[in-house]
Amino acid sequence: MDDGGFRGAMVDCRPSSPSSISKPFAIRSTVYTLVFLIFILGLVPAAARFLGERLWPGAPGEGSIAWHYWVAFVELVGIGIFTIGLAAYLACSVWLMYFGRGPHVEFDPPKAFVATGPYRWVRNPVVITLMVTLLGEAVYFQSLGIAALLLVGCPIAHLQVTRIEEPRLRERFGQRYEEYCHRVPRWWPRPPNE
Repeated sequence: MDDGGFRGAMVDCRPSSPSSISKPFAIRSTVYTLVFLIFILGLVPAAARFLGERLWPGAPGEGSIAWHYWVAFVELVGIGIFTIGLAAYLACSVWLMYFGRGPHVEFDPPKAFVATGPYRWVRNPVVITLMVTLLGEAVYFQSLGIAALLLVGCPIAHLQVTRIEEPRLRERFGQRYEEYCHRVPRWWPRPPNE
């Protein structure tokens, strides 16, 4: 089996055949993803934006033509960042669910260790792409509240990964996961060693 450039002990990461992906699994994975995205990219940023507008109201120059052009430009940049982040988030999530044979949540974790695709470049692409998506929202809405949420969310995500996720992965996959951690960075993507 081609290990995709990853040398060392590997678990079989061949995808399940489409017929082996059950309808309950597909529904469960879709529901988890939708509920999570509505909460993390909808409700939480809306609350942060609301609080941010109360704490930092208005901006100088509002109402001028130059201001409107600036706002339109910033909104386009925000839409671009958001779209790239969301597309990458969905691709990484689907990759993990498909090759890991399980939803990407800690209470219903994937059954197989995945070190292929985006997981060859970085260990936490789902978290990184989620943060990029939040950055897109902060830029689009020009919201200090969402920017503050992102700044607070980064260390929280780091703690969640290092204190909860990684110990569980070490417990489940042992030496294979240890070797993977030595080869693949946690947060800063880099091309895999061929």
